[in-house]
Amino acid sequence: MSDSITVLAPAKINLGLEIFPRRADGYHGLHSIFTTVGLFDEICVSKIDEKNTCIVDSFGMDLPNQNTITSAYKAFCVLTGIDLGVHVSIKKRIPSGGGLGGGSSDASSFIQSVNNLFKAGLGIDSLSAIAGKVGSDVFFFTYALSAQDGKRFSKFEPFAAVVEGRGEKVRQIQHRSDFSVLLVFPNVGVSTKDAYALVDETLDLERRRNKISLEEIYNLPVKNWSFKNDFTVPVSEKYAGIAEALIKLKSCGADFADMSGSGSTVFGIFEKKETALKAKVLLEKEFNLALCLGG
Repeated sequence: MSDSITVLAPAKINLGLEIFPRRADGYHGLHSIFTTVGLFDEICVSKIDEKNTCIVDSFGMDLPNQNTITSAYKAFCVLTGIDLGVHVSIKKRIPSGGGLGGGSSDASSFIQSVNNLFKAGLGIDSLSAIAGKVGSDVFFFTYALSAQDGKRFSKFEPFAAVVEGRGEKVRQIQHRSDFSVLLVFPNVGVSTKDAYALVDETLDLERRRNKISLEEIYNLPVKNWSFKNDFTVPVSEKYAGIAEALIKLKSCGADFADMSGSGSTVFGIFEKKETALKAKVLLEKEFNLALCLGG
């Protein structure tokens, strides 16, 4: 039995994000396409002798003592009865609070790592049950990692899905790789709680979904995309740096641009790699960037 496992934890962006009023259980419903992009945290999970112990070291970002990894560890132990300890080393590349799902992805990669490390034999239903104890975005990453067909995630295969409910309804769709994604990180921090408060003020309770499905929009040429993120308008109105980044992405030739999740990361989709590379050169003096070629 191996004593350690090293895995990749991918970032995601949202293509379209429809938010519904808060439910009785306290969660908001959502409807979105989530797709992974080529920006990763790297996680190494190792066994240690101390029982009921999860030690987390994060390089590149300070984490609170209670975080998504420790929450996932507790949920895993409760479900499986395993009390063996682990040390978790994270090389952070995905910015925190950027709408890219970094903490959720880390948790999902950790859950599947300990499942393999301790040969717990958990299937997708049990893994999803643990995901639900940690956070809504963890469901998507759990399905994305489960689709790797046993690979050790050293080369992550892209994954896209229509996501609904509080995040637990995940339906895989064919991932596109015929465009490039330029991630732009404004010097702005957006609290998820604050973003939901802003969107709650602007929700149209009488609206109806578009007749064309999100998957149909996704399969159109990028220049014809009509995705809308319910967070974008209220959040960018409050945080001028986000609005500025969106304007500049479009002026640099992005075929589509929007904010991911509740922010603050914005992204441009480019059908031509050359245009994406030129945009990166033009914007890198003002912003921190990540270019993900091939979607």
